Amino acid sequence: MEPLFYPKLISTFKKGYSRDQFYKDLMAGTIVGVVALPLAIAFAIASGVSPEKGLVTAVIAGFLISLLGGSRVQIGGPTGAFVVIVAGIIASYGIDGLIISTIMAGIIMIAFGLLRLGVIIRFVPYPLTVGFTSGIALLIFVSQIKDFFGMNTGELPAEFISKMSVLFSSIGTSNWQAVILGIVSVLLTIYWKKVSARIPGSLIALIVGALIVTIGFLDVETIGSKFGEIPNKISVPEFPTLSWDLILKHIAPAFTIAMLGSIESLLSAIVADGMIGGRHRSNTELIAQGIANIGSGIFGGIPATGAIARTATNVKNGGRTPVSGMVHAVVLLIIMLFAGKWAKLIPLSVLAGILMVVAYNMSEWRSFVSILRGSRYDAAVLLSTFVLTVVVDLTVAIQVGMVLAALLFMKRMSDVSEVKTLVGNLSAEEHDDVSMINLQLPSGCAVYEITGPMFFGVANKFKELTHDIPDRSEVVIIRMRRVSMIDATGLYNFKELLHHFLHKHKKIILTGVNPHVEEELLRYGIVDLIGKENIFSLFDDAVKMLKDKYQE
Repeated sequence: MEPLFYPKLISTFKKGYSRDQFYKDLMAGTIVGVVALPLAIAFAIASGVSPEKGLVTAVIAGFLISLLGGSRVQIGGPTGAFVVIVAGIIASYGIDGLIISTIMAGIIMIAFGLLRLGVIIRFVPYPLTVGFTSGIALLIFVSQIKDFFGMNTGELPAEFISKMSVLFSSIGTSNWQAVILGIVSVLLTIYWKKVSARIPGSLIALIVGALIVTIGFLDVETIGSKFGEIPNKISVPEFPTLSWDLILKHIAPAFTIAMLGSIESLLSAIVADGMIGGRHRSNTELIAQGIANIGSGIFGGIPATGAIARTATNVKNGGRTPVSGMVHAVVLLIIMLFAGKWAKLIPLSVLAGILMVVAYNMSEWRSFVSILRGSRYDAAVLLSTFVLTVVVDLTVAIQVGMVLAALLFMKRMSDVSEVKTLVGNLSAEEHDDVSMINLQLPSGCAVYEITGPMFFGVANKFKELTHDIPDRSEVVIIRMRRVSMIDATGLYNFKELLHHFLHKHKKIILTGVNPHVEEELLRYGIVDLIGKENIFSLFDDAVKMLKDKYQE
C-alpha cells in the first residue's frame, strides 16, 4: 500500500544525492524560476489581486510543494486554472474571503490525502477535465481583452454574456499603442524559443515592454499606474477572526479550490511521471498541496497547485529531484526582494498578451475536437461542462458533469449488458445461435447467458427472461462467465428471477461464476437457495452432470 505521507525529498536523499545532480537541479530550478516570474505576476493581476500576491504564492507554496510533495519534479504555484475561481471569490467575498477560503481548501486537501482519496480523484472523466479546462481558458482569454486593447470600460461585469456585451460596446475606446504592445508580446512569447530555448519568450516580452515604456515611446497603463510598486518583502497579513458562521459561508468556495487544486496537481504529477518514468505518491502530494495552500493563505497569497507547463520545463532542463522546485522558489524570492521595483514598468497589455497565449495553450482545442468527433456520450459531458463553466461557474460545471458522466456510463453499461437465450428446446430453424444448435443436451433443458455487469441499470432485462422460458423446460442453465460484478439491485432482481423459476419447479444451474460474484451470491443467500452443488465453474461440467443423471 502507498505510504500515507512520505515526501519524495526523503527518498531522494536516502538513495544518494550527487553533486552532479545538484548542479542539474540548480540550473533547472533557476530557469523555471525565471519562467515562473511573468506567469506569477500575470495570474495574480488576472485574478483581481495585486502582482506581489502571485509572487508570494509561487515562493511559499512552490517551496512547500517541492519540500513535502509526492512527486520528484512537480513545480507548484499559481496557475491559470484558478484565475476565474479567485476572481469570483474576490467579487463575492473580498480579499479576506479569499484568504479564508484558501486556508480552508488546504485543510480539505489534507483531509483528502489522509482519507487516501488520491486515487479516487484521478478517476475524474477526461471529457469533463477537458471541458472545464477549455471553459477556463476561454474565460481567461476574454478577461484579457480589455487590457490587450487598452479599453476604457470601467469595472467589467462578472457574467460572461454581460462582459462580452460591454467589451463589444467599448471597442471604440481601444488604445492602439496598447494593441501594438500586446501583439509584440504575443509574438515574442510564441516565437522567441526559435532564438533561445532556455530564456522564456514571456520574460523577453516583459523586458521589451518595460523598456519601451521607460524610453517613453508609448503611453499605456502599467503595473505601477494601477497597483503602485511591488513590495520587496513578504509580510504576514492580518488574519480575520474566524467564526462558525464564517466557516460555513466559505465552505463552498473552499471546496471548489480544493477539488480543482487536487485534480490539477495529480494530473500534473501523472504527466511528470510519464516524462521521467517515475511514480508519484498521490496521497502525499495531496497533503503537501494542502499544507502549501495553508501557507500561501497565511502569507496573503492565492490558491496554488501543480503547474504542468512549469513542471515540464523543469524536467526538460534536467530537474530530477524536489531540490529543483525548491531552487525555483528561492530564485523567485531573490527576484522579488531585489528586482521587484522594476516590475512596476511592465505594461498591462504585455501581460494580457502573455495570458492570451497561456489560455490558448491550456484550451486543449485538439482534444476538444477529438472528443466531439467520438462518442456522443463523451461529447455531451464535454459540452455541458464547457458551457456551464463559461456561463454559470466551475462548481456547478463539475457537479453536473460528474452526475451526467455517471448517468451516461450507466446507460453504456446497460446497453452492453444482456440476457439472451442460447438453447430453449428450439429447432434449428427457430434458433439464431449456430454454435448451440447441435449441442447435445438432455431434453427439457434451457440455456441462457447473462453478459456484462448485473447492476440496477439492467433490472428490466431480468423480467423479460421470466416470460421467455418454455413451460416444458425442467432444467434452466444460466451461464455467467461474462458477469464481472453484481450490485445489491442486481442481486435482488436475480434472486427474484430464481424464485420465479423455483416456483415453477425448475432446476437451476449456474455456470462460469467468478469468485467475486460467487462470494456476493453466497452473502445474499442465493447459493443456499439453489444449492452449492448446482454451481459449476465450467459449463461442460454442468452438461456432464445432467447427462449422467439423464442416462440414469
